[in-house]
Amino acid sequence: MRKALLQLNRIGYCISMKQKALIIRFSSFGDIIQSLACVPDLAQDYDIHFLTKSQFAALPSLHPDITKVIPFDKSLGLLGLVKLALQLRKNNYHFIYDAHENPRSKIVRMVVSFFTSTKVHVRNKERFKRFLFFKLKRRSILPTPYKGMFSYCEPVNVKPRSQRFKFEHQISEDRRQFLDQFKNRICLVPSAAWEMKRWPLEHWKSLIKSLNGPMMILGGPEDTFCRELAAVSDHCENLAGSLSLVESCYIISISKVIVSADTGLLHVADIQEIPAIALIGPTAFGYPSFESSVVMEIAIDCKPCSKDGRGKCVQSTWQKCMVDISPSQVKQKIIQLID
Repeated sequence: MRKALLQLNRIGYCISMKQKALIIRFSSFGDIIQSLACVPDLAQDYDIHFLTKSQFAALPSLHPDITKVIPFDKSLGLLGLVKLALQLRKNNYHFIYDAHENPRSKIVRMVVSFFTSTKVHVRNKERFKRFLFFKLKRRSILPTPYKGMFSYCEPVNVKPRSQRFKFEHQISEDRRQFLDQFKNRICLVPSAAWEMKRWPLEHWKSLIKSLNGPMMILGGPEDTFCRELAAVSDHCENLAGSLSLVESCYIISISKVIVSADTGLLHVADIQEIPAIALIGPTAFGYPSFESSVVMEIAIDCKPCSKDGRGKCVQSTWQKCMVDISPSQVKQKIIQLID
């Protein structure tokens, strides 16, 4: 058998003798990116398979240390999920890491590991601690600042590792050549899933007006306000709505510096150690993890008040924790990072 394997290697076949590990994280954008921080260390000993929703499957595919991405179409429902889990049992995983801990991930890990020697690791969401943290203001009960990448690495006893993504299999060479015209620009990410964690529109306008170098704006097709922002400067290009999610990640990878609130693209910059300015307001879990990212925030008693930007602001000045981060302060920080 050993001679046969050696012969296969000589003629060009790559034979992996590693055991297999399954990571489960179905959503969302930012959480999937942060969960990838545990992959480099695990990949030294295992072939990494990554299970996620179909709409996000391209994201873990960008990581060079992930052997296989398994997409799940949620429209297949519970029966489809169980069928997929039964198929995954055949892979004889050495361990499963449930990085999501929701009903879907619990079903998968139970079906795959049932009556096997497969080890199971779970990232506990610590819901009771979160209740105490937000409702009873027991601030010492969770790490502050809460760096998500560390929380994804602790259950499997590894350290967060940065990693440049590979784009050649996701973006054609012609398309990359087109995108490369935006290389080494200041990248602005003004949108976010919830309005309360967005930096005010007028602040973005003031910042864009004050900067002389080439800039670009990233966002989704629904972020029509980005056209208004780009219009305030001849140096600013609006790319919002014109790029795929993977193409936006590529733009981040070739940017000089990015400015963003708590968004998935902030974490794309962070895990690749692209210089980034994180504008952190009401959220508790959006902090970057690597030293290449700089956090700008205001010390205020009610902060943080939300895990993801949902909820109500109790201040007389709505969104005060974001409003009080001034455009001039952000400009100075950009200059420092560029210099």
